[in-house]
Amino acid sequence: MKEVAVPKPFLVPVLGKEQKCVGNIFSSSLSAREKKLICVTSGNSYLGSCIVKELLARSYLVRVTIQHEAEFEDVKDLMGVEELNLLESVVVAKIEDSESLCDAFRGCHAVFHTSSFIDPHGISGYSEQMAFLETEGARNVMKACAKAAYIKRCIFTSSLLASIWRNDNIDRTIDESCWSSEEFCRENKLWLALGNTKAEKVAWMKAGELKVKLVTLCPGLLMAPTFPTAHKETSIPYLKGGQIMLQQGYLAISDVKKVAEAHVHVYEAMDYGASGRYFCFERVVKRLNEAIELENGLKMQGLLSGERHGLLSEDEGEEIPSKISNSKLATLLFQASQRLSCKS
Repeated sequence: MKEVAVPKPFLVPVLGKEQKCVGNIFSSSLSAREKKLICVTSGNSYLGSCIVKELLARSYLVRVTIQHEAEFEDVKDLMGVEELNLLESVVVAKIEDSESLCDAFRGCHAVFHTSSFIDPHGISGYSEQMAFLETEGARNVMKACAKAAYIKRCIFTSSLLASIWRNDNIDRTIDESCWSSEEFCRENKLWLALGNTKAEKVAWMKAGELKVKLVTLCPGLLMAPTFPTAHKETSIPYLKGGQIMLQQGYLAISDVKKVAEAHVHVYEAMDYGASGRYFCFERVVKRLNEAIELENGLKMQGLLSGERHGLLSEDEGEEIPSKISNSKLATLLFQASQRLSCKS
């Protein structure tokens, strides 16, 4: 594990080799929540940085991992100086090296593993090889969680893409019990969906073998206030096959900040028995005019609407039924709000 060498105030005192506390980070006045050290992988991604901010806002101590030292510039771009000052450390940990990850995770109560890779080249750039690397990254993260001292939980970011692509014609509502067909994804070159599916399945397999407490969140297409120009590289590969998603009622939108909040809520709800998979989205695109607005924002006209007829009624305002459910997460969030109101 290599700690990024940056001038203060960007780096606060960190844990030493023997995991002893340095400085006054662990004051006796701190709450139990503040004493919990959480590691977030790929802190240079937009979702990763939002999860970090949410954890910091809730007074957790946060360690961030990046793949390469140069990626610290991305972390600085995504976070303010005040938030950087609150980080326990930023460390370089190679996703392909479980020992490197183990060093980074040591001493942490939980690991939030976001996507290991982004696709800078759009649809053509995310290849079958990247899907393989994503899967191996998930395997290494679970191994490291099992080996690192003190790790109790892993909160794993997957995607709705891991559930919506099936090779049957059964008309049904998609929920957390559904999985995408790897064969269908390969045949249709849906490499991001294949990577998400295989990575999450491997995570569940290794969690069972290694006795790691795992939950997974499966968000839809991530949106943000700066969308789409700042995050086009992650939106385009998600939307491969978007016309079919739109037609079948599976094109779901997720606000990235609310997805980050949901990650933390699910982590905290593990104290009360939260487990398994959670679909995470705000709304489903149900009208052709909504799809056109989305693709225009991406400057990818026709990506979703095709010839702007045939997928839906020619009346652009007519809805198609949603066939995907996020009721499991909605119930968890309601229960969390009830617990909070009882404490206040």
